[in-house]
Formats: sequence, C-alpha cells, structure tokens
Amino acid sequence: MFGGRRRDQHGGSGSTPAAVRLDSVRKTYGKGDSAVEALRGVDIALDYGSFTAVMGPSGSGKSTFLQCSAGLDQPTTGAVILDGVDLTGMTEVQLTELRRERVGFIFQSFNLLPALTVEQNVTLPMKLAGRKIDRNRVADVIRRVGLEQRRTHLPGELSGGQQQRVAIARALVSEPAVVFADEPTGALDTRTALEVLDLMRESVLVSGQTIVMVTHDPVAASHADSVIFLIDGQIIGQLQHPTAEAVAERMTHLTAMVERPQRSFSLSQQGTDRRGRGGNY
Repeated sequence: MFGGRRRDQHGGSGSTPAAVRLDSVRKTYGKGDSAVEALRGVDIALDYGSFTAVMGPSGSGKSTFLQCSAGLDQPTTGAVILDGVDLTGMTEVQLTELRRERVGFIFQSFNLLPALTVEQNVTLPMKLAGRKIDRNRVADVIRRVGLEQRRTHLPGELSGGQQQRVAIARALVSEPAVVFADEPTGALDTRTALEVLDLMRESVLVSGQTIVMVTHDPVAASHADSVIFLIDGQIIGQLQHPTAEAVAERMTHLTAMVERPQRSFSLSQQGTDRRGRGGNY
C-alpha cells in the first residue's frame, strides 16, 4: 500500500479531528496603503482520507492558502491546525521539523537532485530527518508508482512523467498526514498527467492518504473528492463529486465575476448550483 493516515482511523465528520483546519485565517502582505490581503477570514476543515482541489482565478489566494495550510508561511491572524497541531507561534525550526514528520510535497518542477538515483531521491527526506529507512516500504512505494525497473536511474535518464512519479513516491514514502500538491501536472502532457492523477487518486482510495492540490486544470480537479473555489482571498463555494465539465463551468462563472469588480462575492448573494452538484458559487 502507499501508506498514509487511514480513513478508518481518522476519517468521518462531526467531532472527528480534521487533517487540516483553518480558523478565521487572514494573511496580509505589506502595510498601510500598500497592504495586500491574500486571505480574508478563511474557515475550512479537510477530513483525513480526503482529496481536495483548490481553484480560483489568478490572484485569488490559492498559493497562499496552500503555504499557510502546510506551515510554509504563517497567517497574520487566525489559526492553522495541521494533523492536530496548532501552528500558531511555532518557530521556523519547529515548523521545519513538523513538515518533515507530517507533510509531503509534490511540486510542478519535481525538485529532484540530479546526482541522486530514483531510490536515493525517494529516501532523501527521511535521511535528512534522521529517520530509519524501511527498505521494504521504499521498494513497495517505488513499485506502486511503476518505477521498480528504474530504481538506480538518475533523473536525467527519466521522462517528465517518470520524474513526477519519483516526486510522488518521495512524498508518500514517509506516510505523511497530508500531501500538498502545487500544480503537480502543470509540466506534463495530457496522457502522463492523467497517469499521475490516477496514482494520487489511488493513494487516497487504497490507503486513505489526505491530499490538498492547487490546480488550474478542471480535469485534474475532477480527480478530487471536492473542489473549493477562492476569489479575492475568500472561499466562495465548494463542489462535491466534481466532473471536469462542472468545474470548467464554475470557473468560467468565477472569472466573469472577477471581471465585474463591483459585484460582491459574499456567499449570501450567490445562487445555488442548478445542477445540484455542490452548493454555492
């Protein structure tokens, strides 16, 4: 199995702790007249074993949402609780240790070290954290991402899709509480992107991995359990059981809203989705 925190251990709703929770999170860059509010009172809880896509027009706050949720940046006000740990007031050293122990990352640019083999790249975070490496688990994860025959290859000997598979294995091998993915298929062709998304989806369905993925691609978002939509630093809607067509339609609507700056983005002013697929815009 891929590993991760299983649904039967942490999943569900109600009083069950969330894998990631943001409480009234605001993030402001700059001061005075030059201040930019990237997040404006975000409240959301993401369950263990869920796959959530985050979408919105350019400048909506997607990247800031991911950075604050993953402990890469501190909110100006509000609280972020990651795997039961309140990140408020933690030092950078403490945050680094927490990310090593509880978080996996998948980036568009792969971020592999060119002088290390596939297996060495996969195990590098555990070595840096001083953790004992379970060679059987490493071999199993590499096999599950389809690279068993390329364990000793260098990144330069792999295709883009294979390099992203290495990045996925690296993110999953330490059994993180949450994997954060930032445009993980942005540099891949359509066929390879679908293969990578299927691997991510499999890790959720088979092993209860929790994934939070920022994407601009409706097809990528359709692999998630739900999609949350941001505009101007606010969550203004959510779509359950998304299809690529429904996500694309929603994004077209949101982009039109951004182009009409006088229009309010308040949830109370949004109509329900006539298709009945997930609530408000």
